[in-house]
Amino acid sequence: MPLRLATFNLESLDFASSDPLWFEARASVLRPVLAALDADVLCLQEVNAQHQPGEAQRSLLALRKLMEGSVCAGFHLVHSTRPGGSGPADVHNLAILSRWPIASHGQIHHALFPPTPWTPLHGGQALPLTFDRPLLHARIEAPDERPLHLINLHLRAPRAAFLPGGREEGRWRSLAHWAEAYYLAGLKRQAQALEARLFVERLFDTEPEARIAVCGDLNAEAHEAPTRILQALPEDMETQAFAARSLTPLEGRVAQEARYTVLHDGRPVLLDHILASPALATACRQVRILNAGLADEAHVSGPVQGSLHAPMLAIFD
Repeated sequence: MPLRLATFNLESLDFASSDPLWFEARASVLRPVLAALDADVLCLQEVNAQHQPGEAQRSLLALRKLMEGSVCAGFHLVHSTRPGGSGPADVHNLAILSRWPIASHGQIHHALFPPTPWTPLHGGQALPLTFDRPLLHARIEAPDERPLHLINLHLRAPRAAFLPGGREEGRWRSLAHWAEAYYLAGLKRQAQALEARLFVERLFDTEPEARIAVCGDLNAEAHEAPTRILQALPEDMETQAFAARSLTPLEGRVAQEARYTVLHDGRPVLLDHILASPALATACRQVRILNAGLADEAHVSGPVQGSLHAPMLAIFD
């Protein structure tokens, strides 16, 4: 029985009761993509949460409405929550949909990598460098009774982070302030990739032959540091001693000309990835990126109907 595993950034999926027709317009574009993927397990990013009358916490109303009438109707659903809270955040939650039961799930947010204090170079009090979102882990009960571990993640985009005193009346005070804030964004992105890798190490400690997939929007291409930290490939480590713990980037099975998930000002870039442990990678038979007709994010004005990210699908024996 094949396993179809996909990752898809839904581009701030939302629902407003004041404009239900707009949601239906988006759903009419997104549901055929879900049908084309026909995934058994689906990792989603940028799922917004909505307030409903009479409920104290937000819920993933938009996602549940999207699932209705789609190939994912009736799937098991788990999602991330706002760090420090019990309900989902208002924007950019992570979600995992599964045709098969989810034995357990949880999130990782500074559990293995504590917030790092940073003292601004231009003066001021130190601030902790915290991650924008948690990582979401799920243990899937696959039909062959061997568990499948999924880590869904959405790393910070390479845009300048908050810097106390860095802006004045909405503008950067100097190029030096902006450069420091941009550097801090890179630190956050690499540190969260490290936390994900440390969690993968814990999985391998208990299950040396674990079937692990790290899926999501890394906001980094294959040659960049966050991706390489997660992969831990022998050529980077200059040793084969830990090859059994490397994560294979499955996009390598896609033809070079089709190997992109985002278009930026005419340049194809690969920001979304599926990284697989050896036990899972050896069973991979096909990888597809559904990027036909993908809009260029640098030239889109107004709300996006579908998504500016193309989903990636991996099919395993």
